[in-house]
Amino acid sequence: MSSGRTSINPRLSDGPAVRADAPPPEALAQQVHAGDRAALSRAITLVESTRPAHRRDARALLDACHPPAEGSVRTAVTGVPGAGKSTFLEALGTRLLEENPGRRLAVLAIDPSSTRSKGSILGDKTRMGQLASHERAFVRPSPTAGTLGGVARRTRESILLCEAAGYDTVFVETVGVGQAEVEVHAMTDVFLLLALAGAGDQLQAVKRGVVEMADLVAVNKADGERTEAAENARAEYESALRLFPVPETGEHPPVLTCSARTGGGLPEVWQAVQAFLEKSRAQGLFEKKRKRQARRWLRHAVEERLRDAFFEDETVQNALPELARAVEDGTTSVPAAAEKLLETWQRGNAAPDR
Repeated sequence: MSSGRTSINPRLSDGPAVRADAPPPEALAQQVHAGDRAALSRAITLVESTRPAHRRDARALLDACHPPAEGSVRTAVTGVPGAGKSTFLEALGTRLLEENPGRRLAVLAIDPSSTRSKGSILGDKTRMGQLASHERAFVRPSPTAGTLGGVARRTRESILLCEAAGYDTVFVETVGVGQAEVEVHAMTDVFLLLALAGAGDQLQAVKRGVVEMADLVAVNKADGERTEAAENARAEYESALRLFPVPETGEHPPVLTCSARTGGGLPEVWQAVQAFLEKSRAQGLFEKKRKRQARRWLRHAVEERLRDAFFEDETVQNALPELARAVEDGTTSVPAAAEKLLETWQRGNAAPDR
């Protein structure tokens, strides 16, 4: 924070740089709707910023991009590190664009951030160079910035902006399977687990909760000498999935093998994605899930606004240093200090008696 006051709110950092000559939100929204990739990049940078002024502009921008575009498909691609997610997406994305001249495809590639420096490598755009240079593709790497769930803090908003720009196929590549990877499941239509053969016990490498959420499992790198190992891994996943509860669709997820390097099996993987979507729509599950995701986003947005309002409140900022020292010295417990801060905030925002 520019004032030099120390804050315990990790969200109140400067965030990504936003150009000083950036157009007003309404004009930027028009450029996004026109499919301008540069404008889309600026728009995502704006919504990722945590500066108060930028947050106000970001809300105006998102309002201008409402209602969400219809007909899009949101697919999450997750898997253990080394499963070849970026290579898989480049190969599949390039193939999909070649097969359909009218398709526009976006990849939101999430890179992990350092817990100390908050920096990230953001190398996915380099690893997907061919796809990133395609005129009908948009590849955007974003840091997690400490956000749990394998996604960046503004992935939901980024998806909406990509759809507003006319991208009907949106992939979200996560940082890898982890404790709270489930967050990406709450913002996509299809959850694709990319598995890796020949890396020891594949099932132990993936959290059970993530496997249970998978709508489709694809064992990558099924080529050459690894073909047999990939088929063995496919059989292991298929057997394991039968032990899990049957999903809403009434069928266990299919398990396939593929090779992002050779392209083998990629058409079958996308056919399986389309088959899942077709069945989900026919059963009314697609619309039901989208509505559930909207409610979750609403709750998240309210919690975020309340958190920001609390930490930006002047009375809270004035009381915080003394209470923080009391907690550090052990003279006040954390719950008691938190309660005092909340009481301070509530008093400062209480409506005057009439």
